[in-house]
Amino acid sequence: MAMTQAVEQRYTKPVLVAINKPLDEEDSLQALRSHAMFRSLRPKDLDSLIQQSRRLRLGHHQLLYRQDMPAHHFFFVISGRLRLYRLDSSGVDRTLDSIAPGDCFAEVMIYADPPRYACYAEALKSSEVLMIPVKAYRDLLDHNPEYAQAALSHYAKRAVTRFHDLEIMTVQNARDRLIRYLIDLLPNGAEEGGEVELPLPKCLVASRLAMQPETFSRILADLKSNGLIRVNRSRLLISDPQRLIAISQ
Repeated sequence: MAMTQAVEQRYTKPVLVAINKPLDEEDSLQALRSHAMFRSLRPKDLDSLIQQSRRLRLGHHQLLYRQDMPAHHFFFVISGRLRLYRLDSSGVDRTLDSIAPGDCFAEVMIYADPPRYACYAEALKSSEVLMIPVKAYRDLLDHNPEYAQAALSHYAKRAVTRFHDLEIMTVQNARDRLIRYLIDLLPNGAEEGGEVELPLPKCLVASRLAMQPETFSRILADLKSNGLIRVNRSRLLISDPQRLIAISQ
C-alpha cells in the first residue's frame, strides 16, 4: 500500500505545450515519418493526425499515466527517456521496458477493448512526447487497409521482440540473464564486440531482469574482474562477446 501511495504522489499532471501547433521541428517530424506506425501514411493524413495530437512535457520521475487508467492516446517520444513498469501484488514495481526518442508506446491500445493502460509510464529525465488520439489513428486504419497492414506488421515485430524478452526471463541463473541482456545491447549481437550504454539506471536494469540491485552489482563486478567487460559508469565495453557467452553455457 505504501508503494502504491508513493506512485500516486508522483502522478502530477504533465505540462501541455504547443497546444494546436503542429510538430514542426524537422528532426522530430523526420523521426515520426520514419516510424513504422506512420511511414505509410499519406502526407495529408499524417498532417491531420499531428494537428489532432498534443505535445506533452514531463519532468524527472513524472508519471505520464497509471496502470489501469482508461487509454485514449498512445505516444511517440520526442526527447528524453521513459520507463514502463507494473506493480506486483506486494506493491513492488517491476520494470518492463525503457522507451527512447523515436519510439512509440501504448500503441496496442488502438485495438484494445476496453482500452486501459497495462502499466505505468514514468519519465526518467526531462522528456517530451507526442500524445496521439487512439480514435483518430483508428479511423485512419478503418478507412485505409494499407495503413492497417503496416500497423499489424509493426505489432508482429514487437511480438517477436517480446517473445525474445520473455525467453531471457525464463533463464533461471541471474548471471546468464544479465549476459544475454548485455549481448542483446550490442549492435551486431554476439558477432562483434563494442561499447554499449545501459538504457536504464543499474537498479532499474536489475528490476528489469528480476534480480536485486546487489545481485546485479556483484555479477557485474565478477564479469569485470574476469576481464570479460569494462565498466565506465553506465557504459560497458564488451570486447569478446563469445567469451561472455561461453561462461553462460
